Amino acid sequence: MSAEKMGTVEYIQHHLTNNTIGEGFWTFNMDTIVISFLLGALIVLTAARMGKSLQAGTPGGFQNFVESILDFVSTNVRDAFPGHNPLIAPLALTIFIWVWLMNFMDLIPVDLVPYLYQLITGDHHAYLKIVPTTDLNTTLAMAFAVFALIIYYNIKIKGLGGFIKMFLFHPFGKFFVPVNVVMTLIEEVSKPLSLALRLFGNMFAGELVFLLIALIGGTLAVGAAALFWAPLQVLLDLGWLIFHLLVITLQAFIFMVLTIVYLGMAHDEGH
Repeated sequence: MSAEKMGTVEYIQHHLTNNTIGEGFWTFNMDTIVISFLLGALIVLTAARMGKSLQAGTPGGFQNFVESILDFVSTNVRDAFPGHNPLIAPLALTIFIWVWLMNFMDLIPVDLVPYLYQLITGDHHAYLKIVPTTDLNTTLAMAFAVFALIIYYNIKIKGLGGFIKMFLFHPFGKFFVPVNVVMTLIEEVSKPLSLALRLFGNMFAGELVFLLIALIGGTLAVGAAALFWAPLQVLLDLGWLIFHLLVITLQAFIFMVLTIVYLGMAHDEGH
């Protein structure tokens, strides 16, 4: 599979199409599911192995690196979350690492894994998207999981009556109940949507740029023109990769921080 064997539009569409099974509502994006599960399993196995080899006196380089991430997440939880909830820090850490790993798949050359998959399966038209966060289903699933926790803690902390009062009397008081209901509903619904769409949009755009850069080598670097286009492709790819490394980290950080903030708002009895 290469841009030389198919048109530009077909090449991009092929890379942006999931490997699916089922039909209609019961269509499953298997590449998203499998890769997300494998990355999650990698986190669990790495944490379990590290837990068995912790060193208190002279920790190794990897342990120092992990501890720096733990300190970073703990600092953000202390700064953004009021009170104490033993779930928040582990949740924030899991979100940050898992989202970062899913985003990191975007830095693997766009044709490499699909090509290997086609060699293994023998199907030279097989689809494979290896970046779970370029699938809106992934980002929405994570966002709605966080939203479910937001609703749960709103009811747990404020009580069912307090939760209903939040819709009736926030933000304009008892004389604007219809307006309050609409405004609060919009505010609450915007939380999962902002989480999901921000991450999806940034990662989808980043993947699309990598595909456009790949097209330089696939369609323009032919014959003597390769002396110009091939080095340009390498420079563009390297430059975008370095910049995108910042993007994937920033998006994982934003998703984590917004989760902490939204859950902190749910714990605030006065909100």
